[in-house]
Amino acid sequence: MSDLPRKAVTRTARLAALPLGIAGRATLGLGKRIGGRSAEVVTAELQQATADQLFKVLGELKGGAMKFGQVLSVFEAALPEEVAGPYRAALTKLQDAAPPMPAAKVHTALAQRLGDGWRELFREFDDRPAAAASIGQVHKAVWHDGRQVAVKVQYPGAGDALLADLSQLSRVAWLLGPLIPGLDIKPLITELRERVSEELDYELEAQAQRRHAEEFAGDPDIVVPGVVAQADQVLVTEWMDGTPLAEVIARGTQEERDRAGQLLARFLFAGPSRTGLLHADPHPGNFRLLKDGGPAAGWRLGVLDFGTVDRLPGGLPEPIGASLRMALDGDAAGVLRMLREEGFVKPSIELDPDAVLDYLLPIIEPAAVDSFHFTRAWMRAQAARIADPRSPAYNLGKQLNLPPAYLLIHRVTLSTIGVLCQLGAQAPFRAEMLEWLPRFADGSSAKPAGEKKDGKPAGRTRKS
Repeated sequence: MSDLPRKAVTRTARLAALPLGIAGRATLGLGKRIGGRSAEVVTAELQQATADQLFKVLGELKGGAMKFGQVLSVFEAALPEEVAGPYRAALTKLQDAAPPMPAAKVHTALAQRLGDGWRELFREFDDRPAAAASIGQVHKAVWHDGRQVAVKVQYPGAGDALLADLSQLSRVAWLLGPLIPGLDIKPLITELRERVSEELDYELEAQAQRRHAEEFAGDPDIVVPGVVAQADQVLVTEWMDGTPLAEVIARGTQEERDRAGQLLARFLFAGPSRTGLLHADPHPGNFRLLKDGGPAAGWRLGVLDFGTVDRLPGGLPEPIGASLRMALDGDAAGVLRMLREEGFVKPSIELDPDAVLDYLLPIIEPAAVDSFHFTRAWMRAQAARIADPRSPAYNLGKQLNLPPAYLLIHRVTLSTIGVLCQLGAQAPFRAEMLEWLPRFADGSSAKPAGEKKDGKPAGRTRKS
């Protein structure tokens, strides 16, 4: 596959064939069981074949199909272990790779965006893509001043493909929903559709990346590559090496996992407070662990891809920290009152405050202790509790509402927790919340973006 299939009928046919293929395999599996093969063996084969087909189609189509697969992949930790195995490898493949666009098309795109003399801007340009994502691929190059750079080129027809894929995926959400217990697929797809125009706009991405690069310049913990140049559907940024987070998840030491998890939690909460922006695409392909040969306390987290951000001028909303603090203090009535004020509970819904507290406390356990061990088992337990129709949590969850203003924050937080659980990180989540989450520590007001509590500029001291 060398380019985005731009005919909607082609892409739609591939996605629409997914449920037919899965149904066909289920029928074949039934025949094998009747023929005497064990149900366990046949089920394992079906799961593997389903994973292979589903994510092969999503990966090859790029566009919205691959984007959805990348978002879905961070929730893999919620799958029951006996099911997770067949899906894990296929999901991980979507985080950092896709079939490349041929060199000739890349050259044409660069000529259109940077001018016919685009080669003069580079001392070297590698035609082989270093990475490929849902709407573009990245090439390593050397800028005319000698800096190593990453050149991101948007696929032709990416916008139409994104919208067509997400429309089709919404029609087969019933098929995809059971992959991740407790996750409502349709709102996720709707939210992705609403972000399409922003992600396609490389000028907006450049602005967001510049803001982060300026704020975190010289930071001892977080590294954001600077923007070198931007022109329409081409973005040139400083090159960043490091160990991809997906590799740390697959084979990292516990020390690497813990440090990566600590820094990921720090960036989740410090980013909005310091920049007024929330990085909203936290799948492992967008992070690198930068090790300098010294102790783990000096390792840093590299952050890539600012195509999707949430604009939060005051940092994360104050009611999040305030309601968490009240929940941990056992103030059930206060929690319910704030949930109503923020639109999480509609006026017509009557809920028992203690039942709401019982629903929340297991989920917010990482905020209650100094260091929390994020595990797949913990995430599976939370997903199962919320997804089981026999559970009180299931019935209560069905009565809660997710206001539009919180939708992206909710997804980013869940996604980050999913990555922490994939890492199996022991992370001081609570410390980061105490430092950066408005009104979580003592009810104080939010800090202006880019300012610490004492009024001094943020981000120039080391925390370990």
